[in-house]
Amino acid sequence: MPSATPAPLWALTVVVAAGGALGAVTRYGLDTAWPPAAAGVSWTILAVNVTGSLLIGVLTEAVAHRMPQNPWLRPFLGAGVLGGYTTFSAYSMDVVTALERGAPEVALAYLSLTLAGAIAAVWAASALAHRILRPKEAA
Repeated sequence: MPSATPAPLWALTVVVAAGGALGAVTRYGLDTAWPPAAAGVSWTILAVNVTGSLLIGVLTEAVAHRMPQNPWLRPFLGAGVLGGYTTFSAYSMDVVTALERGAPEVALAYLSLTLAGAIAAVWAASALAHRILRPKEAA
């Protein structure tokens, strides 16, 4: 398999920025359509972070097994789209907001569900995609 041709740094920067804009606009649109709950946490952001983690697991395996020679795909979709789509800062702020509004149990549930859900999603998606996408062994 041919090795990947390095892409120019300036072009990769533009590709990541374009992907990041798409991801961030998607996250913002979803969070606007389904705004935060009264306790101040956005269950939409939890879903975004978990689905983004799931997608990064699939993307990592897809690039590794099916498109390793494409120097643009992982920067655009991974660092760009999925980096802009997921958000640690909004997640962190939601936890603080819930605590400030006197809902520590909601803050703890949100904190735990996001962390456990994101880690489980990336692990499960990566493992499943690896099994599906890995090259078939020669007999």
